[in-house]
Amino acid sequence: MVISGGGGVCMMNCTWKDEQHPSFINFISSFLGANYFRLNVVPVAPDLIFNCGGLSVAFNFITNWDCSNISPIFERIQKLKAQFAHFYVVATLPTKEQNDSFGRSYFKYGMELGRPTFVPVQDLEMGFEKIVKIAHARGVCKSQDVTSRLKAEREQLVRGMDAFLRVLTSIPGINSHDANSLNQAIGSIEAIAKASKEYIMENTDLSNEKAEMLTRFFRDPKLYLSPKLN
Repeated sequence: MVISGGGGVCMMNCTWKDEQHPSFINFISSFLGANYFRLNVVPVAPDLIFNCGGLSVAFNFITNWDCSNISPIFERIQKLKAQFAHFYVVATLPTKEQNDSFGRSYFKYGMELGRPTFVPVQDLEMGFEKIVKIAHARGVCKSQDVTSRLKAEREQLVRGMDAFLRVLTSIPGINSHDANSLNQAIGSIEAIAKASKEYIMENTDLSNEKAEMLTRFFRDPKLYLSPKLN
């Protein structure tokens, strides 16, 4: 299975890798490669960490649910959920006994719904595919959020520039070219208001008359209290 728009980095816990059957590790390597993920085997705290779209998502992947030894599983989960903002637990539960054990243990160890999110699966391959899908989806959401923020910032910048031009072109004799020249050379309206006529002429292509009008405008209340908007 290939995930549309996949790609990123998968960090795998060394100890967890050694506990898995080689054929399953081969499946993981092939699946990640097909979806453009780079695999690094490193001593990370959870079993797996995915980095997609600038977001890190951590996973505990319980491939052998031992009904007679549940306590260490939940102790580790409690520690990891405090360390990672985005943390999921995927548990392979192919038998009714394991499902029942999971249900009892979930409440016995005081898990809160969604903190972390548990994902029960039937087999190992399904579990890993779920992990990659979750990591990819979270990365896409992160990327879209960043894109939305950048779009909002661009829109704010455009609105700010529009207001800047409207204010400056309301000054008698100042046109859009002059306003852009002032913006590039001096900056904000506040900076322009404080600039001397000489400074304006040295740093822009405005004429003596226009520089004189600017300094008068910002210093004479009769002018700046009654601007004429175009």
